[in-house]
Amino acid sequence: MPAATRPRTRRTRLRIALAALATLTSTALVTFPSPAAQADTAATTHLTGTLPDGATWIADVPDRWNGTLLLFSHGFGPLVARNAPTEAVRTELLAEGYAMAGSSYDPHGSMWALGSAERDQFATLDAVTAKIGEPRRALAIGNSMGGLVNAQLARDGGGRIDGALGQCGLVAGGTDLDNYQLDAEYTIARLLLPGQDVKLVRFGTAAEASATADLLTEAVTAAQSTPRGRARIALAAAFLNLPAWSPGKDRPAPTDWAGRQEQQYDWFAQGILSFVEGGRYAVEQSVGGNNSWNKGVDYARLLAGSQYAPQVHALYRAAGLDLRADLRTLTEGATITADPDAVRTARRTSSAGQGLDVPLLNIHTTADNLVPVEQENRFAARVRASGDGALLRQAYVERQGHCTFTTAETVAALHALEHRVETGRWDDAATPAALQRSATALGLDGAAYVPYRPARLTVGRDGLAAPTRR
Repeated sequence: MPAATRPRTRRTRLRIALAALATLTSTALVTFPSPAAQADTAATTHLTGTLPDGATWIADVPDRWNGTLLLFSHGFGPLVARNAPTEAVRTELLAEGYAMAGSSYDPHGSMWALGSAERDQFATLDAVTAKIGEPRRALAIGNSMGGLVNAQLARDGGGRIDGALGQCGLVAGGTDLDNYQLDAEYTIARLLLPGQDVKLVRFGTAAEASATADLLTEAVTAAQSTPRGRARIALAAAFLNLPAWSPGKDRPAPTDWAGRQEQQYDWFAQGILSFVEGGRYAVEQSVGGNNSWNKGVDYARLLAGSQYAPQVHALYRAAGLDLRADLRTLTEGATITADPDAVRTARRTSSAGQGLDVPLLNIHTTADNLVPVEQENRFAARVRASGDGALLRQAYVERQGHCTFTTAETVAALHALEHRVETGRWDDAATPAALQRSATALGLDGAAYVPYRPARLTVGRDGLAAPTRR
């Protein structure tokens, strides 16, 4: 996807979230349906309906239905019903005999539709079943924000769904997301715009969020021209859990500090801060205020736990810059508190990992710019703590970008989940080698499953109660 050559202007502020979403997810691979898929897609019945809260739903049922109903949860974006992650995946799965359904979520509120999504998805399942009859098996699929919805369905869906497949899921939840994004935004504002009063939370309008995105992007763009600026960008990128591998580039060597920072900057240049601020505005709309905070955060300790700490240290040394002084400045200036009702609402609506009722297979790209792969590590720890670790498997695709899975990778993961549902055992079906073999054998558009273990998510709030505004 092309890098932006200059910061976005304020003329786009009212379309901030949608424009950024389209830009930042445009790295999805081109896919081609199999000959069987091309031949069979016309032999389907298309159904639609409306739920009591105004959410719409759609379903497609092939004439040669195999008895499995797939319930798809879409990601952050327009509240329009979808029933597949991509058109190519939809075509292929219909050809294989799967029925597919999904809802818009409640269209009257924020695009961060976590207040209604789980309810609307279960209601869609009921509405479709009433039309087509009880499926032999119901499986949930979700990506991005819908991956969080999907994890909630897997937590609460015993007896209604039989298993779940998550893709690039925002499974650490809304509060972790807003907190680590706040650390990055705050670092840019404090170190690159010293003395300026930059609004970082409690946006009243999309225009306010857009203005902050513009200001922060301008600061990063200017700072990239100097060694001191690049070191401070690397610090912000570390707190954002931003991958050091960008589209169209070869992955830098592990100790190529300058090359890694340059590729992290690519993500900033492509407009990631517009997405971050637009997303924050949507979350705040949904939960009724600011659910993030940095008061009490020790930024030296936060960096020490980051996989990017060696890179930051090296770039600060090369720039002749005092890292300890910058971290002290950040810690001493951290005064942002949360709104207690927003924290409680986010905990209730926008979190997952408190247990699983059904098997869940999550897949993630290793260099995800919008939902860092490290979220999988945090989610898995919560599932294990609940005692349900045996129900969870996670697999990784070596690729840059958010949700940039091939059709083959998606279908192979679905087949692995079905193996677990049918047999009661994962066996080796969800291992990288087995998924790679399965995906390649489909003869579609390739695959890149690899052995991988995500680092810890840099978020730094464990054991730290949310300081709230009184």
